[in-house]
Amino acid sequence: MTPKQIERLKKKIASVKRTLSAEKRKIGCYDDSRGLRYIPTKYYIQLADYNGGLTYTKWFDKTFPDDSGFPIFLFEWAIILFKTGKTGEAEKKALQTFFSNTYLIDKFLDKEFLYLDKSENSNWETDYLTKEFEYSKYQPELHDFADWLSLFVTSERFYKIANEFVAIEQRLKSEPVGRSRTLLVNKLYSLLENYSKG
Repeated sequence: MTPKQIERLKKKIASVKRTLSAEKRKIGCYDDSRGLRYIPTKYYIQLADYNGGLTYTKWFDKTFPDDSGFPIFLFEWAIILFKTGKTGEAEKKALQTFFSNTYLIDKFLDKEFLYLDKSENSNWETDYLTKEFEYSKYQPELHDFADWLSLFVTSERFYKIANEFVAIEQRLKSEPVGRSRTLLVNKLYSLLENYSKG
């Protein structure tokens, strides 16, 4: 990457931060309907500035605590965590990626998609999103991450929680609104929390 390209990416990051700050000053909160907050991680990865990316994701976590995240953004966050030596947190973020879109990890690892009979309520959850996905295990700078991720997603721990997730999603596909559905949704959200404790 040339110095000009590096400078251009840094300017893009600064522009996003500036726009978000101006928005908060103007209306008193963040109303980022354009999803600008999901963009900087991509640039940090292109710059190989993983520490900068970690600082950004910490800010994101603090600023948008209830934001479940865009699947590709979550995947980028997992890369950043892995590259900064935070493998336990990277595992959790990889699981969040899988929960938000079950196709991205397979796309990255160049595996055949598993079409599971589960609930997919938005385009973010379907295989269509993989058309916007730019990452691959064949990228030299991601070989170490790909090796680690490949081992993680074939581990007994990953299989256990992934199977629980899919089973709940399959039931949610046909479960009507009511107490049973609420219990299933609560169980779904507790999977990651329990994983962290495990």
